[in-house]
Amino acid sequence: MAMVPAEGGPATGPTVLRILLGAQLRRLRESSGVTREGAGWEIRASESKISRMELGRVGFKERDVADLLTLYGVTVPEERDALLKLARDANSPGWWHRYTDVLPTWFQAYLGLEAAASLIRTYEVQFVPGLLQTRDYARAVVLLGHGRAAPGEIERRVELRMQRQHLLRRESPPQLWVVLDEAALRRPIGGPEVMRGQVEALIEATKSSHIRLQVIPFAAGGHAAAGGAFTILRFGDAELPDIVYIEQLTSALYLDKRDDLDYYAVAMERLCVEAEPPERTPEILHRILDDLYRE
Repeated sequence: MAMVPAEGGPATGPTVLRILLGAQLRRLRESSGVTREGAGWEIRASESKISRMELGRVGFKERDVADLLTLYGVTVPEERDALLKLARDANSPGWWHRYTDVLPTWFQAYLGLEAAASLIRTYEVQFVPGLLQTRDYARAVVLLGHGRAAPGEIERRVELRMQRQHLLRRESPPQLWVVLDEAALRRPIGGPEVMRGQVEALIEATKSSHIRLQVIPFAAGGHAAAGGAFTILRFGDAELPDIVYIEQLTSALYLDKRDDLDYYAVAMERLCVEAEPPERTPEILHRILDDLYRE
């Protein structure tokens, strides 16, 4: 059984640790022939609680994990200790914990997954993706949805977005592959000065080897993702399936079923074909800058 050390570096957060531990508990349960109902009875919980644990969607009590390991016949001290340590670390708060006053619960899981991803592929039609936003552009976007909030709250929301971007500057950053609709670049979020700074920042971003940016021009007409923005997250650990993330106004969808993954993967591939190639992106951005935002 492959173990992932809990101190696995900046890419390992509590969300991913819960998923890894849940997957290992599921394998142990199945190999020992125990049903979810039987496992639930052992820890005084329901079958659905065991299902949520195995999917990594709830926290773990160390005592429950210990009881399940005993039920599943895990008696080797080293193996038990490693899994119990994983349970403790999976309950530790992520870096975003200090922003919970401005962070919806449905988005917290995404931050953990984003921080652990080895490849982030995203399509956006309305806005520049959060990982590439300048501070001024991020503030303008936040104000669109929280215009009545106090200035202090606005700045905390902006700072949260800036903190997310640290993952692109760490020693081993994920690959970020963005397909951006031209509309997002021509929509004057925050006004011409803010957009000028944002487009210039995108030009700079194209120079990074781990960032690939493509633009779908208006001339492309309709395309494969007419339904709206989405993100596909892929992880370096084989135990973690890809996840499709679709954000809504007051909630989000996390899709991990094979049919859904295949559908969105095909849509993303078609978007990349229909978009201008990455090597043309700086030219396109400079043209938009000259057309709309040049001083």
